This record gives sequence, structure tokens and C-alpha cells, in this order.
Amino acid sequence: MSVAPPAASKQDQAGSPKGLLRSSAITSASTLLSRILGLGRETAFAVMFGDGAAADVFFVAFRIPNFLRRLFAEGAFSQAFVPVLAEYRAKGEHAQTLDFVRHVAGSLGSILLLITVLGVALAPWLSALFAPGYLGDAAKFGLLADMLRVTFPYILFISLTGFAGAILNSYGNFAVPALTPVILNLILIAAALVVSPMFSEPAMALAWGVLVAGVLQLGVQLPFLRGVHLVPWPPRLNWRHSGVNRMLTLMVPVLFSVSVGQINLLLDTVLATAIPGDGSVSWLYYSDRLLELPLGMIGVAIATVILPALSRIYNTQDLERFSDTLQWGLRCVLVVGVPASAALWVLADSLIITLFQYGAFSADAVTPTQQSLQAFSLGLIGFMAVKVLAPGYFARQDTRTPVRYGVASMLSNMALNLLFILPLAHVGIALATSLSALLNAGLLMRGLVQREVLRWRAGWLGFLLKLALATLAMAVVLLLVKPGAEVWLNWSPFRRVLWLLLICGGGALVYGGVLFAAGLRPRDFRG
Repeated sequence: MSVAPPAASKQDQAGSPKGLLRSSAITSASTLLSRILGLGRETAFAVMFGDGAAADVFFVAFRIPNFLRRLFAEGAFSQAFVPVLAEYRAKGEHAQTLDFVRHVAGSLGSILLLITVLGVALAPWLSALFAPGYLGDAAKFGLLADMLRVTFPYILFISLTGFAGAILNSYGNFAVPALTPVILNLILIAAALVVSPMFSEPAMALAWGVLVAGVLQLGVQLPFLRGVHLVPWPPRLNWRHSGVNRMLTLMVPVLFSVSVGQINLLLDTVLATAIPGDGSVSWLYYSDRLLELPLGMIGVAIATVILPALSRIYNTQDLERFSDTLQWGLRCVLVVGVPASAALWVLADSLIITLFQYGAFSADAVTPTQQSLQAFSLGLIGFMAVKVLAPGYFARQDTRTPVRYGVASMLSNMALNLLFILPLAHVGIALATSLSALLNAGLLMRGLVQREVLRWRAGWLGFLLKLALATLAMAVVLLLVKPGAEVWLNWSPFRRVLWLLLICGGGALVYGGVLFAAGLRPRDFRG
């Protein structure tokens, strides 16, 4: 006997502007907690491993399965799965929806299992492919292969976690999927600080922590799937199932287009392993993690709630509401992303010293990490905008157009990497990634405007001017009150944290105050 799904009226409310704002706030708050613990995780890594050879190797070993996770769990899979799931829900037949979910679980699970087995078996070859710079260093190369054998099964568990999270998001439960990464961060903090001294190679504890966290993250999601009566058990495998076929048709081009940023970061890692000496991979990793705080808190949060909403709106053919929802998403990412980009540039050294400069992370590592963070910060708006603009295509089941833009972005990244890496080393890699993200966002926006999917409402020029004025005021205040790096290095950890909080709080007050004085109000983000 089938069980009825949650009430449709509640789901519809989640797609209204007010509902989107509430859902985004829940997701942002959950993601903020996860990101704060993520910074704690990176601090633990910095204290125990710094920017040495073992840290470089682990970050490469974690980057490879993490790249595939973003493809299957957060990228191509969810972008193709959610619109098709929305179609099934629109028909109102819960039994058919459950049947579709079970068939997706069978097809996705079988593919992931095959990839996992191949990844473990081919770990040395993958090490050579993604870290060619380590081929001449037997110790690094061997450690990377050993770590990959442990971390690769993470793909299976975390991708299924992403599958469960996509279902929950579609049914209005955004908090649980957003909080799930907390488990990964807590496990890795414990692995770094408590477990690693017990290993002959301490960094191997991190690899085992990744695997354990993957299993636990999946387990946490299952009770909530029961709450929406969509536990995909037993899974079914039928490649001819109409819903699976439609999803796979959408997924193939999306595999590339939605993961362009991740492909670029993976290429960055490959090139970084070829830079002589230790540290390049770690410097890029630590600076990228700082970039992930505003990106994850707002960019990913908005993208998480906007795709299910756009998919539902598209099924009603309300094109004006579709355009308004896209513009709401852009306003949200800009009002946070623009000042965050400026703050990351101005406070780069202070952030790195406060969060990472302890234990094995020496003062000499601050400047190269600061430089790559500043280069990454230039592309923050591009990274965030892509999270909002790409769903404008995927919700309409147009997956081919973003592929063309993704190809242009990736090729530009490769060309810029080759142009910048010799004079700028690892900083050139970060700069190339930022510029390619801005290009990708620009192309996506232009395409939506040309197709009249994105129809600009009045008031954008005034909004951007207010944003620029408030950001400039904030940046000037930060520059005036921020002590120099040499002063910051001599402070105790408590004083570093206290000053950073005061400076960031002061900057936020100035930014918000100028926006308020210029006439911007919270109601401007309610549709």
C-alpha cells in the first residue's frame, strides 16, 4: 500500500519568494555552521601537517574523489535528477515517484560501485595521471597511491548521500542535507588531532577519516527519507526505465557543464604538483577553503533552493516568475559576494595568520597562501553567479547550451594557466581559475538574456551603485583599521581571533549601514 507524500500546499509555499528566502536562510545557517567547522578542520590540518609533503599528498588524494563527488553528488546528477523528479511530483502519483527513485538508486549505485572498484584497483595509475609531478619522488607517489585506495570508496557513499539530499531538498527539507557535512568536518578534526599520532604515517589517519565520514553521512540521511516515504529500497536496475533514460540524457552534457569549476580546480592541482618544491598544493588548498566560506554559505545555499523552485515554476510556464526568481538569486549572491570578495582581498593575510599559522604552518607559508587567496577572491562573484545562472538552464532541461560555455571556460583556464604559471607560479593558477569563472558566468548570463529567459526589471543600476558605494566604504575602513602582518604574527591566538572578529564586525556594520542609508531594505530581497 502506497503512502501519500507530504502536502502539496507546503511544497508550493517553498517556491514562493518568501519561501525561497526562508529556505535559503535555513540552508545558509546550516551551511555556515558546516563551514565554520570546516575552517576548524583546516586549522587542525595546518597545525598538524602545515604545508609539507604529507599535506600536499593528502590534499591531492582528497581532491580526486572530491572532484567526482561534486560531479555525481552536487553537480551533474542533482541538476539532471531534480527537474525529472519535479515532473513526477507534478503528476501527483507517489507510487510512480517512488518507482522512479528506486530505479535511479539502482542505476546510480551500480555506476558508482564500478567506478569505486576501478579507482581502488587503478590507484597507482590515477596517481600518475593527476600528480605527474610526483613521479620522480617515490615517497610522495607511494603515499598518494596508498591514500587513494582508502579515500576512493568515499565517492560511493557521499554520492548516495547527495542523491538522498536532492530528494529531501525537492520536498522542502534543506536543513538536513546542509548540516550533513558537519559530520565530515568533525571526523577529520578528530582524525588530525587525536588519531593521526597513532599511525606510522600520520596523514593516513585523514584518509581513513574521509572514508568513515562518508559512511556516516549516508546513514544520517536515511531516516529523513523515510519521513517523505521515499526510501529507495530495494533499488531496481532497468536502463530502459523512461525516467532514468530522461535523467541520463540530461546528465551526460551536464556532467561537463556543471563541473567546469571542479575540472579547472583539478587541472590546477595537476599543475601545482609540477611546481618545484613542497607547498604549492597546500597553499592553493588552504586559500580555496577560505573562498568556500562565502561561496558555500550563499552561492551553494541559493543554488540548492533555486533549482527545485525553478523546476516547479517551469512546469507552470510562468515565465515572468521564472525570470524574477533568477534575479532574486543574483541579488542575493551579489549583496554578499561583492563585499566578501573585497574583504578576502584586504584581510587575506590576517585571515591566514589567524586560522592557519600555528604548529607546522610556518610564518613563511603566510605570504604565498595570501597571494593565492587574493587571486581566488577576484573570481568569487563568478563562482557564485554560476551557481544561480546554471539552474536557469537545467530547470528548463536545456543541458547542451551550458556545455558550450563550459568548454570555452575550461579552454580559457588551460590557456591562462600556461600563460601565468611561469611568471606567477601557484598564484598564476589561482588567477587563471578566477578569470575563467568570470567568463563562464558572463556567458551563462548573456545566453539567458538572449533567450529572454532573464528579463531585467527596473532598478538594477541603482542597486549596483549602492552595492559599489557600500563595498568601497567597507574596504576603506578595513584598510585603515587592520594592523600589518608583522604585528598580527606577534599576537597570541586569542588576540588574533578577537581582533579579526572586531574588524569583520566593524566592516559588516559599515557595509550594512551604507546600504541602509542608500535605501536598501530586507524587503528588497523578498521578490
